[in-house]
Amino acid sequence: MSYLTDEKEGASCLVMGNEAIVRGALEAGVNVASGYPGTPSSEIIENLSKVAKEPNLYVEWSVNEKVALEVAAAASFSRLRALCVMKQNGVNVASDFLLHLAGSGTRGGFVMVTCDDPGALSSVNEGESRFFARLLEIPLLEPGNFQEAKDMTKWAFDLSEELRQIVVVRSVTRMSHASGNITYGRLPAEKRRAEFRFDGFALDPDEGIIISAPVAWKHQQQQEKIRKAREIFEGCPFNTYEGPERPDLLLITSSACYLYSREAVNVLGAEDRVGLLKMGTTWPLPPKLLAKHLSRTDKVMIVEEVLPFLEENVKILAAEQAAEIGVKTFYGKNDGTIPMTGEMNPDLVIAALSSVLGIDYVPVPEEYGREAQASVIARAPNREQVFCPGCPHRASFFSIHNALEMDNRQGFVCGDIGCYTMAIGSTGFNTLKTLHSMGSGAGIASGFGKLGQFGMDQPILAVCGDSTFYHAVIPALVNAVHNRSNITLVVLDNSGTAMTGFQPHPGLDHNVLGEAVPPIDIARICEGIGARVEIRDPFDLEGTRETLNELIEDTSGVKVLIMRKACALSPQRKNKKDYTVHVDETICIGEECGCGRFCTRIFGCPGLIWNAEKQKAEIDEVICVGCGVCADICPQGAIKREEVA
Repeated sequence: MSYLTDEKEGASCLVMGNEAIVRGALEAGVNVASGYPGTPSSEIIENLSKVAKEPNLYVEWSVNEKVALEVAAAASFSRLRALCVMKQNGVNVASDFLLHLAGSGTRGGFVMVTCDDPGALSSVNEGESRFFARLLEIPLLEPGNFQEAKDMTKWAFDLSEELRQIVVVRSVTRMSHASGNITYGRLPAEKRRAEFRFDGFALDPDEGIIISAPVAWKHQQQQEKIRKAREIFEGCPFNTYEGPERPDLLLITSSACYLYSREAVNVLGAEDRVGLLKMGTTWPLPPKLLAKHLSRTDKVMIVEEVLPFLEENVKILAAEQAAEIGVKTFYGKNDGTIPMTGEMNPDLVIAALSSVLGIDYVPVPEEYGREAQASVIARAPNREQVFCPGCPHRASFFSIHNALEMDNRQGFVCGDIGCYTMAIGSTGFNTLKTLHSMGSGAGIASGFGKLGQFGMDQPILAVCGDSTFYHAVIPALVNAVHNRSNITLVVLDNSGTAMTGFQPHPGLDHNVLGEAVPPIDIARICEGIGARVEIRDPFDLEGTRETLNELIEDTSGVKVLIMRKACALSPQRKNKKDYTVHVDETICIGEECGCGRFCTRIFGCPGLIWNAEKQKAEIDEVICVGCGVCADICPQGAIKREEVA
C-alpha cells in the first residue's frame, strides 16, 4: 500500500504539495484523472497512476490538455468524479473546450488543477491561469499551505457538485514542489457507477443532452452558479484572518504568498500592526467578507503572483462599497510596491512592508552581502545550460547546423517547447531562430514555406519532440502538406516526454498504468498525411547531414526527417554504454592542432573536459554515457571508442 492511500484517518505524513492534492482527490473519491505532463504539475498524475488499482481509479496521460479535459468531462457527465491536471500553458490549449464546458455545466464533481510557474523556473513564460476563471465565470480556489492543498481539493469536488460546474484549484511551483506535514482524512468506501443519461427534457441538467446552447439561457445559468459560489465563499473556512482588530495595514494575499507574508510580518515583529487576510477563494471574491476587513483600516497591501489579479478585483469591490467602507490607499503591483514579474519571496514582502510601515530593516549588512556574494561567485563553477552527456539532441543540432552551413543560403530552424528549446543557445549551436508554444515551430514554418512568391529562397526547417508531435504538430503538418508548403520537419524522437520525466505518449507501447497499448507510429502518420519521410540515427553524423542536405534541396513540398534515438537518461539507455571512450594523449595536441579545442569548446558535451595542466582533452568517465559521438567530431582522431561487449 502506498503512503498516499493509508486508510488511517488522522495520520500525519510529510508530503509534497502535489501529493497533498493527490490525497485530497482520493479522499474525495475521484474516479477518473487525466492530464498532460508539464512542470510543476506532473507529479499529480504520476502519483495517482501508482495507486490507481487500489481505489479502482482510471488515470491517463492524454495527447494534450484539451483532450485531457474532454476525457475528464465524459466522466463527470456520467456522474463520476473527475480530475484534470495541467500547467499554466496547458490552460491555453484547453481553453476552447473549457469555454463550452463552463456553459454546459457538469454533473459529477469536476476539478481542474492548474499549476502555475511564477518566475518561469521551468517554462518559457510565467503566464497566468487565474484570469480564465474570471473570463469563463467559474470558481477559483487557491490553497495557502499543504494541509489546505489536500482539504481544498476534496472540498472542490463537493463544491463542483453543488454548483454543477467545473471548479479550478490553482497551485504554484513553490506550493506544488515544496513539502509539509498534512493530516489525513477518511478515504471513501462507496463506489460510483458510470451512467450517461440523455433521454430527458433537452435542458434538464440531470437527464437531458449536454450542450452549451441556447447561449442566452445557458449564460444566465452560468452566472447564477457564480453568484451562488460567491454566497458560499462568504463563509468559506479557507478564507482566514489573523491580526489586530484595527490594523495599521491590511495585507491581503493568497496561495504560497500567504506563507511569505506570514514570515515577513513575523520577521518585522509587526503582528500588532498588520492584519493578514488569506483568501482561499479568489474568484469570485466574497464582497461582505472583504468589506468587513477593508472597513477596519485605511491602508491595504495585496501580495500575489504574478499579475495583479487579486489586487484589481479587490479594488473593484472597494470602489463599489466606498460609501460604506471609505476611501482606501492601496499598495501592490500597480504602484510598484510589489514587483510585477517573477516569484515572490519573504525578502520582497519584508521590503514592501518596511517601506509602507516606515520600519527600518536591514536584512544583511551591505558590506557583508558584497563579500559573501563575491566569495560564492569565486568558488562556484562556471556552468551553462547544456544538453546532457550523450544527448541525441546535441548530435541532431550539430548535423542541422552543419547542413545549413553547407547549404549556405541562410536557412533557419523554427522551434518550440522541450529539452531541445536550449538549441537556441550554444549547446545547440545557436540553431533555433523562433521559439513559441508547443507545435508553433511547425506552424510558423508552414507559413514561411509559402513565402517563395515574395522572393524568399531560404531553406526552412522546423523541429519538434515526439511528445510534442502528438500534442500539437499534427494539425500544423496537415496544414503544410495541404497547402504545399516547402519545409523540412525534423522530429527529435527520444522515446518519451523527456523534459518532464519520461511520461509515456502515444508513440510508446505502454500507458501510465503500465498497460500494453498500441503504439501510434510517427512515420506512418506523416506518410498518411502525404509527406516524404526519412528516418535516421542522429549519432550517424555524416549520414544524417547528407540526408538533411538532400531534403533541403528537395522543393517538392513537405519532408519529414525522424531522428530516432532514446534519451540518455531514459530507461532504455540509462546505465547502458555502447562504447568505452578515451582520449589518446599522443594524438591530441589541444589548441595547437588548429581546431581550437573543438571537442570541449564547440561540441561541448559535458563528458568531455579540458585538462589545462596537460593541455589535453579528457573523458569524464563518471558522467560519460558512452555514446561515442565525440570520436566522429575530433579533427585529429584523438578520441577513441571501443564497443562494449
